[in-house]
Parts: sequence; C-alpha cells; structure tokens
Amino acid sequence: MIRSKYKNNPKQGYISAIMGSLIKIKGLERQIRLHELVKVSKYNLLGEVIQIYSDYIVAQCFETTTNLRINDEIVSLNEPLSMELAPGLLGRIFDGIQRPLQNIFDIFKDGQLQRGLEIDAISRKKKWHFKPQININEKVSGGQILGIVQETPLIENKIMIPPLITGKLSYIAQEGDYTITDEIYRLKIGNEEKSFSMLQKWPVNKARPFKERRIPSEPLITGIRVIDLLFPIIKGGTIGVPGGFGTGKTVIQHSLAKWCNADVIVFVGCGERGNEIADVLTQFSELIDPQTKRPLLERIILIANTSNMPVSAREASIFSGVTIGEYYRDMGYDVAVLADSTSRWAESLREISGLLEEMPAEEGYPAYLPSKLSSFYERAGVVELLGNSVSGEERVGSMTIIGSISPPAGDFSEPVTATTKNFVQGIWALDPALAYSKHYPAINWLNSYSNYPDYISEWWFERDFEWVEIDADWFECRKEINEILSKDNELKYITQLIGEENLPEDQQLIIFTAKLIKNGFLIQNAFDDIDSYTNIKKLLGSIKLILLVYKESKELIKEGFYTEEIKELKVMDEILRINHTVPNKDFDKLEDIKNKLLHQIEELKLTRRVYGKK
Repeated sequence: MIRSKYKNNPKQGYISAIMGSLIKIKGLERQIRLHELVKVSKYNLLGEVIQIYSDYIVAQCFETTTNLRINDEIVSLNEPLSMELAPGLLGRIFDGIQRPLQNIFDIFKDGQLQRGLEIDAISRKKKWHFKPQININEKVSGGQILGIVQETPLIENKIMIPPLITGKLSYIAQEGDYTITDEIYRLKIGNEEKSFSMLQKWPVNKARPFKERRIPSEPLITGIRVIDLLFPIIKGGTIGVPGGFGTGKTVIQHSLAKWCNADVIVFVGCGERGNEIADVLTQFSELIDPQTKRPLLERIILIANTSNMPVSAREASIFSGVTIGEYYRDMGYDVAVLADSTSRWAESLREISGLLEEMPAEEGYPAYLPSKLSSFYERAGVVELLGNSVSGEERVGSMTIIGSISPPAGDFSEPVTATTKNFVQGIWALDPALAYSKHYPAINWLNSYSNYPDYISEWWFERDFEWVEIDADWFECRKEINEILSKDNELKYITQLIGEENLPEDQQLIIFTAKLIKNGFLIQNAFDDIDSYTNIKKLLGSIKLILLVYKESKELIKEGFYTEEIKELKVMDEILRINHTVPNKDFDKLEDIKNKLLHQIEELKLTRRVYGKK
C-alpha cells in the first residue's frame, strides 16, 4: 500500500464536483497520469485517477466522501496504487488498499475504520533474520535471489532483486537481524550506486514480469473427490465457482485453503457480508494445517473488503490479492488466490460506472466488464521466473485463481457468470437442489466441466497402482464415471414414468451404480476427520472399487442374475461407508473390501450353480 509523504513541491489541485465516491478535480489535468494516486489534504483521503479530460480529472475515493466540499485541496502523490511486498505479509489481514486491520483494531477497539488513517502495511520496527546467498561483485538481474528470511516456520521469504533491474552487487549485508527498510544491498547500475532494502512496491494493475509461460502438467490436489476426479484444476489454472446462497461456496473455499497443495494461500473477501467475512477470519485463525500441524495462518494472507466498505476499495481488492500472490510466485512457490466473490466485485464496477454516467451494457454492468475480468484471470499460470537459483538452475512458480460467483437467484445466465466462463478453463457449478438435499459439496456433475484432464493424465498415470481385476487408470476411471452418470440422468425421466423396478436389468444396474457413485464417492463431509480429505491413492482405490462392482455386475446380469441380488451383497454397505471408515493411511482395508467383494460374488455364483436358484 502506498502511503508516501508529500514531495517537496507537491502538485496541487482542488475539488470541482462530488459524485458519491467520485470527485472531479481541476488543476492537475496536465500533470498527472491515469491510475496515479491523489490525496484530499484536509481529510487525508486517498483516491485513484480513473479519467483525465482537458479541463478536469475524475478520481475514485477509497473511503467515504462525506463532508468533502468544493475547492478542498487535492495533492498528487505521483505514484500508482501499489502493494508493499516484504517479509511480514503472511498471517496478516488487510483491507483492499492494504491497511492492516489487526493494527487498526488495536488502536480503535470498536472495530470502526477511521477515515484517512496512515498505518504502515508491514511493520517498520520488526526485525527479520537475513541470510545472504551470494557474494559481492557478482552481476545480478531482476528476480535473482540474494538472501533468505524465515518469514514463518512454513515459508521462507526469498529476498529478490526487483524486476527489470540489472547491475553489479557492490555491497550485501552480513547475516543478522534487520528491519524491512534497513539497507540490505547496493547495486552499481552504470556509473551510479543505488541502495536497496527488503521492501519492494509494485502497482496492483501491472502484472509482474516473467520469462515465459509453461504448459501446466501438475494438478492442484484439493482432497475433494468430485473435484480431483471429475473436474480437476491444475497449478496455474483458473476456475469459476458459481452458486446461489446456501450452496456451500464458503465451505469449498475453506477446504481449498486447508487442504490444497499450494504453498501460499491468498484469500480475498471482496464485497461479501460483514458477518460472513468475520466468520471466515475467525475460522481461519483457528485452523491447523493438517500437513504440518502448524497454524494455517502461517501460509495465508487475508484481504477483507465487506459490502459496507467503499466500493472503490472493493474494486481494487482482487488486484491487490493477485499482486501479493505474484510476489510469492516469483520466489518459486505455488500460490492459490481465492476470490469470494467476483459478483460483488463486479457490482462495484457497475456502481462506479453508473456514477460516471457511462452507457450501461447488460443488466447495468459496464461494457468493459469482460476486459476487467480477463485482466484478473490472465494473471494466473505456470511461469518460468526471472533470475536463476543460487545453483544456476531455472526457477518455476505458479499462481492458481479460483473465483467464487454469486449469481442473483442462482441464475447462471447473468452477465458475471456468463462472462467468467469465457476466461476460465473450468466451472464448478453449485446446485441448490443438491445443497437442499444435503449433498455436499453441491457441485453438479452435469453442469460443471474442466478443460484440464488431458494436461494432467500423465501425472496421474505415474501415481497409479495396479489391480489385476480392473485395468483402468485415473483418466479411464473418470471417463467411465461420467458415462454412468450421464446414462443415469437420461433414465431419470423414464424411471419417473414407469418405476425403476420395470426397467431392464442393465438399466437398473446403471441406476444402482450411479447411486453408489453419488452416495459413496461424490458426497463428502468437510467436517469429518476421515472424510474431509481424500488422498490420491484412496481416491483411486475407492472409485476402482465402484467400477469393479459395475464390471462384475454386468457379467452377472449376462448370466441371468438380478440387480436386486447384487444389491443384497453385504459388502455394498462397506463400500458406501469407505469414506467415513477407512483413513487415508489404511489402504490395506480397501484391498480387504475388494477381496470381500470378489469372494461374495463367487459365493453368489456358487449358490446359483448348486441350487439352480432363479
């Protein structure tokens, strides 16, 4: 967050009109650039220039404009809205312009945000233990790692040369404790020597540079079975999660933050209700990282902009989150940015556009909604980073973006949802009918999709295990499950007309197998100690068991057996309860259930042969 003091000779203007959160300013139109910051001197309010005309400029204020008057003095800060990037971000809670909310609460116990507060986003007093990694007189360039700071027990902060800077290292601090503003190194750039600290600043509307994008090949494992099997996401991918009220968007976001195999999580609450954001903050502060048994906040950054905060700050918040995410991506980490929700963010665009009296597009949203959404999602990806590692190897980092969408009345044809589909590679469509029937996660397997399976099939194949009874890898399992669920949906209306018992046996088997899939695999309890997370081996074992039931049952039906006889096998109850009864580490129990299934099928066949039972 930029909070620089005035220049020695600040550029000044004055307010000529006030339109809600927007102000018109005269006197700066020939001296200022688009997206630069201005400040209302009297109230210390921050604003961003969004339009420039020949005789005035328009700025959006990040705080309420109550009590502002015509002719109030405006000062140009000569810099864009930027994020402060340094050790000390992890575990913190900021608003959309990076004001530290914990610090504000410590000052104002009533929790109210006061206008015009100037509080450093990151502490200037706290000292960090810096370990240098290179020697002086080395030639260095942007992105190269100079040293390490242990920011939390889980994450090392890698102190990097700022992008687009090249020079010769003339000084580097010895190992020791330093604040983020202490001199850490000096570079000789041409004939000039320049001093640098650990603190960097980067504009929120500008993507951090990298060498090139790479084709993704590794999934982001979420531990949520319906996602990891049917609608996977890759590291560096983009997914939209549309769903109406009560369909479980927040629980999915919690599960992703807790279980996904990203190194750093940036959670952006943009425009949700205050009580929902408060619940998120409370729960995140109490969660323990299941992998490391450390507090989850040690790898999370929270950006909170509730619906009663100024819309301009909400509009900036998702780009603030992405900018912080790129900072950790450039260290070589896998970062996940969770935005909840982009619908509320889009509403802030609509409100600002209305104040500007722009010609509205569909449902009042501005015509530039698609370009704004694309500029957000396009910053995801797997990239080859600037600057090699200390050993000289190329470095790679990724940033995954998952955006929740809150369509009014659950209408997926509304502009934000429809436009998002153009820029993401997958949709997890949350279905209120599933949610109301207590089927969670309520991801509809017919309306959802993912374009990533082809990219990661090789990764899954390398981690597959062999059961001679069923020869199917992850990709083939996924394909067959989709076919069974599609056929089940086709039979739904026929079943309503004539009843399931009047269908042919092969169609009854499809319906039965689909129920096994839905109730024994797709349903998952996020609050159950065993069921909350499924590792890749248990996931493959569980789905192969269900497909083995389907395969063996088809053979039984060909031999004249009935679906009802197959349903009555005792092992079916065990298969349905695998998710709650078999921990991830006890894969041998799945082997036992598989052997029981084959044994009971053989007993069924033997009974037929001995008694000639039909």
